[in-house]
Amino acid sequence: MVTRLLYAFSVLLAFLFAPSATAQSAGELISADPVVETPGGAQAWRIRYWTTSEEGQRIEATGMVVAPREAAPRQPRKIVAWTHGTSGVVEECDLSDKPGFFDFTPGLSEMISAGYVVVAPDYPGLGSPVQHAYLVGRETARSVLDAIRAARAIAGAYAGTEFVVWGESQGGHAALWTAREAKSYARELNLVGTLAAAPPTDLGKNLSQASDANARAFLTAFVAYSWSKRFDAPLDKLFGPLNRGVANALAQKCISLESDPKLGTLLGILSIRNALAGKDIARIDGWSSLIRRNSIKPGDVPGPVYIAQSVEDSLVAPQVTLEFARGLCRRGRSVQYDSLPGGDHPRTALNSTVQSLAWIADRFAGRRATGNCGQF
Repeated sequence: MVTRLLYAFSVLLAFLFAPSATAQSAGELISADPVVETPGGAQAWRIRYWTTSEEGQRIEATGMVVAPREAAPRQPRKIVAWTHGTSGVVEECDLSDKPGFFDFTPGLSEMISAGYVVVAPDYPGLGSPVQHAYLVGRETARSVLDAIRAARAIAGAYAGTEFVVWGESQGGHAALWTAREAKSYARELNLVGTLAAAPPTDLGKNLSQASDANARAFLTAFVAYSWSKRFDAPLDKLFGPLNRGVANALAQKCISLESDPKLGTLLGILSIRNALAGKDIARIDGWSSLIRRNSIKPGDVPGPVYIAQSVEDSLVAPQVTLEFARGLCRRGRSVQYDSLPGGDHPRTALNSTVQSLAWIADRFAGRRATGNCGQF
């Protein structure tokens, strides 16, 4: 009872002495709207909160917080920050307000049953009126850490400071960057492990070596649109006038796992693919520095780390991920690397849920991470 009262008192103090809304402090909760229809045993809030752009400006972001629907726990709850894969690069491509959110978050019911709080940020520009910085590491990481801070201000969530971050595809990149930034940006939080499913790491290699040329072209269009809008990167060095328009049109589309792309989208992808033939974005002025700046290096990621990668993934080149994992091992990190059969990129996290949840439980229990370096 004393522990619960102390926790409630600390939350009250945070509200009483928090900076005013006009101060727009990073991690400050703007609103937490309860979600009516939630999975059994869960309660949820769609949140709006403040975070920090790469340039240091305060910007608004959105997300979802899901917690067990039960009496206050004896100790603050552990947190799993779930960072989702690519959904698009424009405001309406956020996931937290979509009907399928709960279904498309892997292991959600198991995490709630285990007593965790799940914090799922949308990333700035998805659900908020700023330009989404697609695959921009530092800004995305800050939005994840600030979402955790905001979740801790929700009294009914009882969220503590200990967390893991688990992400897939774009979210795998986000998870690794969150691990990189956690200690310097949010020292009050305690990261105990990082999970990355099919993560883009070396962005230049990922955009050039993926075996599915159509998917590679589509994602390059996302990068081109986002970075040209966000950083004024020179779109004319990638495309002529026609394909600049095509890239902009493709970037207005949100990705859905429930439907196949329409004919117009397929034709646009083919046009972009032809325009990129023989070009390496990592070697083009105005783009190469951004590629390098937002690639994640093994030496920047603390351990322990869990990585899942399908051996025939056609979007994130398996060899690039493998090289990254080996780089972590060379730097003395504890790494668990799981090779999954097939090439089901958008379900890599789902296909490794059992392993991931067991790994998370071990981290929260304080068990020593051994890893399997030397076996891959």
